[in-house]
Amino acid sequence: MRSGARLLFGRRARRRWIHLILGGALAMPYVFVGEVIVGPALDSRYLFGDLPLQLLSFAVGLPLAALTGALFPMTRPLEAGAARTLCGIGPDVLSPTPARGRAARGRTAAWFTLHLGLGGILSGMSLAVPPFAVVLMVLPLFAGLRGTGLGLPEVLVHGWGLTLAPLAGLAMLVALAGCAAGCGALLARWAPALLGPTPEDRLAAAEARAADLAVRNRLARELHDSVGHALSAVTLQASAARRVLDSDPEFVREALAAIEDTTRRTVGELDAVLGVLRAGDTPGTAPAPTLAADLDALLRRTRACGLRVRAEVAVDPAALPDLVSREAYRIVQEGLSNALKHGDAGRAVDVRITAAGARLEITVTNPVGTCRAPAVRSGGGHGLRGIADRARLLGGAAEAGPAGEAWRLHVHLPIREAAPPGESSRTAPPGTTA
Repeated sequence: MRSGARLLFGRRARRRWIHLILGGALAMPYVFVGEVIVGPALDSRYLFGDLPLQLLSFAVGLPLAALTGALFPMTRPLEAGAARTLCGIGPDVLSPTPARGRAARGRTAAWFTLHLGLGGILSGMSLAVPPFAVVLMVLPLFAGLRGTGLGLPEVLVHGWGLTLAPLAGLAMLVALAGCAAGCGALLARWAPALLGPTPEDRLAAAEARAADLAVRNRLARELHDSVGHALSAVTLQASAARRVLDSDPEFVREALAAIEDTTRRTVGELDAVLGVLRAGDTPGTAPAPTLAADLDALLRRTRACGLRVRAEVAVDPAALPDLVSREAYRIVQEGLSNALKHGDAGRAVDVRITAAGARLEITVTNPVGTCRAPAVRSGGGHGLRGIADRARLLGGAAEAGPAGEAWRLHVHLPIREAAPPGESSRTAPPGTTA
């Protein structure tokens, strides 16, 4: 009994009833337009007292409501907002965007017609039924009501009819609540199908999420490679300076100068990385480091950390496309950062950058002294994954694994494919060995 009363008169039922009455209010202008059409067509001046003509005007106005739902894209988000608030539908089920495309407009028109149609009928019932039901409920108590011009049937004013009139009035109110609850449940059931996102909307949302995820992944890679490398270098330099603080002041001064240079440069790189979060590059944003402009400084800072590095550059970095040059720099930087963390300080790290046809080959060989992968610190281990992502996005590939008593990272990147359309890639003759 209690559940039935909640179903008919509970908070959700009342809110859905309000939603239907709003639909009836929205239907009134279309009913008036229908009266303008029906009146002259049937040569009738007075439609308000004629129920069949009122219903005919309502029927003529509903197609106009459907046309409104189809022609105005903003109908869908407005109706979706009302349905979410009053029908108790989850926020992720209905589409908040205007209707685009024939299918979305058609479904919006169907919903708008259904909402206004059911709302108009239920609004009329809500205006007419309660007063009549109240009259029936008090009819046995007021004899004067039986002889008035209310037009009550004879069966209701005499005998058993008069006795059962209050029950009939109460039943009419319950029936009205049942109709409202049923229509509200029907609208709530059809709202996801008619106001929900179309396949095109879902595809657009998925593309937007993928683009956002790509930006976030790119930002994570840039922060890991630039800031992570700088922090590793600064940590090693500070540790070495602390150990020889009393015995070798000259080395300490050099280490502090290297730390200052590394942090100053990292601030500029961080500014470039944070540019990813902006809508576009703004004037004054530091350019991202490239192989052509920043490789020598990277090698110098790495050697200042106490790591021996042999670098062979058999390609002109200035001839590489900007995108390839930037990604290649980050790959080399991450390879050297791993060498700083896991390498053998007594043995040299080999860096080779060569061109093989239309491919740029990058090889970093780190003598870790074992044939297993470097140990992964807690929360880390994303560097090789970031390298693989960079290579894959450019159409290349990355391989990393043990090679004898060393750990070898090999990456190849396409040059011509990464260049702007119409511009052929250029590779320079073999250069010098650093």
